[in-house]
Amino acid sequence: MMQTCDGTGCSRSSPVREKVRSADEIRAISNRVNRIEGQVRGIGNMIKENRYCDDVLTQIAAARESLAGLGRIILEQHLRTCVAERLSEGDLSVVDELVSTLERYRG
Repeated sequence: MMQTCDGTGCSRSSPVREKVRSADEIRAISNRVNRIEGQVRGIGNMIKENRYCDDVLTQIAAARESLAGLGRIILEQHLRTCVAERLSEGDLSVVDELVSTLERYRG
């Protein structure tokens, strides 16, 4: 089922779900993803260079925190748009979906 949430409503018509984001949101998220990719590549390089384990673990922790920050941004956007819109439409199934999402996200 297609679900498009663009700040004006969600549509559900096929198995693919979408979240329409503004150009500014896409740019900010893409910048974060690019930084995370760079961090992960850096970790790979550290391994190839036989860097000290503690230094590698420090970089892994930094990358993990960067991913967590990105997740918080996406979660907030999801709550403010898709979830809020579906609730305003009376679609309470979004609550079960959100609980499942939070369980996966939190581990």
